[in-house]
Amino acid sequence: MPLPTNNMLFGFESKLTDEQRAYVDSIFDNQLTIVNAKSGTGKTTLAVACAKLIGKPLIYTFSPVEEGAMGYTPGSVEEKESKYIQPLLDALVEIREDPRFAIKSEKNPDIINEGAWITAKSHTFVRGTNIKESTLIIDESQNMTKGELKKLLTRVHDSTTVIMIGHDKQIDLKDPKKSGFAPYIEHFRDEPYANVLRLSINFRGKLAQHADELEW
Repeated sequence: MPLPTNNMLFGFESKLTDEQRAYVDSIFDNQLTIVNAKSGTGKTTLAVACAKLIGKPLIYTFSPVEEGAMGYTPGSVEEKESKYIQPLLDALVEIREDPRFAIKSEKNPDIINEGAWITAKSHTFVRGTNIKESTLIIDESQNMTKGELKKLLTRVHDSTTVIMIGHDKQIDLKDPKKSGFAPYIEHFRDEPYANVLRLSINFRGKLAQHADELEW
């Protein structure tokens, strides 16, 4: 079923474009929603808002494109990966959730993790687990190779809702041809449990919209 009737979606429901409404409804209607969307289209914020309404633990994962250099930077894994979860932090603020209490942390876990509903880890640490009874957001999917996405997606059980977010025109890999995002869009396009969508309106403004239109 689509977004529950009379649900305000943290204040976003009345502001949704037709594209965004189709995206939100797909998250509730399908096990897998793949959105190929430009920056500033609300793709991560709406995914996190839907995950909160679904009510299952959220696994938020991403690709650390500087993975080779991260081992030489100081700090814990959590500290090294913190810069990659800024879209998640921004989304939580938008739905009026305090990231300090929503995201599980390695620091003082008994205190901070009480009530926390989000695990934020790179695909390197998520893909070796069984992903059950959860919502899985794969952000910046265009920065994962076909093999990385395969190792992650093959861990997903039918009890998990998956939202794969990416933009095939904004790949940060050294060799963009290695991205697995576009191949997996086509791989899942006609599956009955999956839906592929696009979002086109950049709500950050005309400058950001126009910058995103430059072809590689």
